[in-house]
Amino acid sequence: MSRTIWIAIGATLLSAVPAAAQVELKTYANAAGYIDVQALTCAQLANTFQEDADYLMVWYSGWYNGLAKKHLMRVDRTKALEHEIIVHCKANPGKKVIQAIDVVFNEYRAREGIKLSK
Repeated sequence: MSRTIWIAIGATLLSAVPAAAQVELKTYANAAGYIDVQALTCAQLANTFQEDADYLMVWYSGWYNGLAKKHLMRVDRTKALEHEIIVHCKANPGKKVIQAIDVVFNEYRAREGIKLSK
């Protein structure tokens, strides 16, 4: 096939895929400027810019570690789990981010044989 036909096919395929507009994280803030992190959906997380999603995931990490009274962070593990959460959110846009975090953390604990003490 000629190059022109390939370009036309490529343009047709690209125009057929709906583009999700990325928005800044602050788009989801209330009138006072606060984001309800417990109400934020996976669709909202997936539709933010990558640097905003990264920022938010670090915030969640701090929140959960604070609740657990932990003061250490493994950067490689945090980045890997962040990626898993975002992938899970893209596949489950109707879930809340905190639900996705719960699923991914439980899967991680099961893989690693980590038992939570009560």
